[in-house]
Amino acid sequence: MIERILIANRGEIACRIIKTAAKLGIESSVVFSKDDEGSLAVKMADKAFLLADSKNNSQEYLDIEQIIRIAKKDKIEAIHPGYGFLSENANFAKAVEENGMKFIGPPHESIKIMGDKIVSKVQAKNCGVSIIPGVDKETLNFSEAKKIAKKIGFPIMVKASAGGGGKGMRVVQNEKDLEDNFRSAKNEAKSSFGDERIFIEKFIQNPHHVEIQIIGDKFGNFIHLGERDCSIQRRNQKIIEESPSPFIDRTIRDAMAAQAINLAKSVNYYSAGTVEFIVDAQKNFYFLEMNTRLQVEHPVTELITGVDIVEQMIRIASGEPLKFNQKEISFIGSAIEARVYAEDPSRDFMPSVGRLNKYSPPTETKFDEKQIRNDTGVNEGSNISFKYDPMISKLCAWAPTRKKSLELMVDALAEFRITGIKSNISFLIDVISQEKFQRGEFTTNFLSEEYPEGFKNRNMKNRDLEYLGAALLSLQKSLAQESRSKNGSFPETRKNKPEEYSIHWGDRIIPLSWNFSDGCHRVKNRKGKEFIIKFSNLSFNEIISIQVNSRILKLWLSKKTDGYLVNWKGYEGELKIYPPKISQMLEFFPDKKTPVSHQALNAPMPGLIVSLDVVAGDDVQLGQRLCALEAMKMENVLYAERAGKIKLVNCKKGDILSDGDKILEYE
Repeated sequence: MIERILIANRGEIACRIIKTAAKLGIESSVVFSKDDEGSLAVKMADKAFLLADSKNNSQEYLDIEQIIRIAKKDKIEAIHPGYGFLSENANFAKAVEENGMKFIGPPHESIKIMGDKIVSKVQAKNCGVSIIPGVDKETLNFSEAKKIAKKIGFPIMVKASAGGGGKGMRVVQNEKDLEDNFRSAKNEAKSSFGDERIFIEKFIQNPHHVEIQIIGDKFGNFIHLGERDCSIQRRNQKIIEESPSPFIDRTIRDAMAAQAINLAKSVNYYSAGTVEFIVDAQKNFYFLEMNTRLQVEHPVTELITGVDIVEQMIRIASGEPLKFNQKEISFIGSAIEARVYAEDPSRDFMPSVGRLNKYSPPTETKFDEKQIRNDTGVNEGSNISFKYDPMISKLCAWAPTRKKSLELMVDALAEFRITGIKSNISFLIDVISQEKFQRGEFTTNFLSEEYPEGFKNRNMKNRDLEYLGAALLSLQKSLAQESRSKNGSFPETRKNKPEEYSIHWGDRIIPLSWNFSDGCHRVKNRKGKEFIIKFSNLSFNEIISIQVNSRILKLWLSKKTDGYLVNWKGYEGELKIYPPKISQMLEFFPDKKTPVSHQALNAPMPGLIVSLDVVAGDDVQLGQRLCALEAMKMENVLYAERAGKIKLVNCKKGDILSDGDKILEYE
């Protein structure tokens, strides 16, 4: 067994590998950049080594020579690359092996073949795997891309040959959008993988994205660990994954698994790997790519099979054979993973950076009927940098049935509390709560179909608003009574006569009546439905539990003068409580509107200027590309929101901007 490993990665996956290493009695070391100096991975590892600054922004984790030098100096036996960065870099795997260390992953020859999306398509085709129509060679320039796109026919997929994790991928619906998407894909590919090669293939409409997890040893033994459905994606980035898939059946699973294993055997593969397929409405499946590494979403597979995939990778790298065969693998229950990202859903999912003032995840549990698992690389006080991937954590839920695992996930997400930065938690809850998702009726187009105009906030159901209003109205009355008692004021006389109030949530208003009788807070809606309220925790520093009838509401609250800032079940907003007369008077006060200036283009987020497409004096049209800003490894193109003439450009390519910095001005 290997005794000392180096993890050539950061964040959540570094922490994940450290945990398994500790379980096996293996000493673990990590490398880290200056931005990650106080990271959780650095604190958890037995040793940590600072990477010298890279000449290129945020490229320290791609510095093969430096990582090898650190490993050799510390007499490291093996290196685990995690995912992303160098995990699918054949040159890195080869360098590790040539310097007398073990690479905890497949052989570099396999990575070279299967890690290249162009070469892998040819390999798949040659061994009978079903492939997507397209071109099996790289596209060097835009002119060539244009010709290929016309030949294949729109829509098409522009993809980085060395890509993964949604980076360097663009769906292009028409010729008009091809150039911008082609350029952005190349830039992202170069930034994320150091390889700007691009290829083009036909885009399959309304597919499911289903992948097969395989594991092979150095003795030719292979197993599969079932499938994962990864169809819920935004910008080709997975955000929710589950196993098993609610769409495919056992027959399809077995057929896909057989092709996946045959493909792996054809390149003498060993270690963990994932073969990805897209499945159309008729359940025809096509090879998409092979990820020659540990997948981000591997925890859901571990939860339904009980197999520690990282442990198997380490044992295989140590030269051990697999200790179980396919017949010994059981698939039990249902597991779902939600990726919690540092991004603002209300601003088109712009990255959100800064310090985690509050980071309170749900408690991890492991019982026969339910499990909660949270794989993370942060803790309270951690700094979220624009340089790296925006993922804060991977929250997983397991239960015996899909219905119960989804319920468990919604409850767990609702308990998650993050402040200091924006997160996508409310969006995740909303997606999982959608009826179509609950029924398993979704494809990779689910988000664009259900949120055609983006996501601003969860739209609270009337029933939920009544429960919340009843709870907080009673809470306010209880706190008022408590305050009078503490101040020595004469206690309020409890009367059975109801008091009328108006509950405001955004532009919605509901009337409720409150009274206190028989030792209980009692609230009624307009139709006479009664809510009986009990409190179990009134501390504003922690999650508040309020019982409304038989229902337990777990809330995060902040007190305001005329109400509360609420975070509950993904609903975020301000709930205000007024007597009816004041509520009526508010109708005569116009809302304050923030004036919008179109005289300048400001950075919508911190990031790196990767391209400037205009200069002072240029005349621009509405919708014209102005520049591209990279943050968290994703390129965001900014377009002109008005026609006009550029007066001044305030930055240059390579500049790092803060949120709100002026990029250019109009005359």
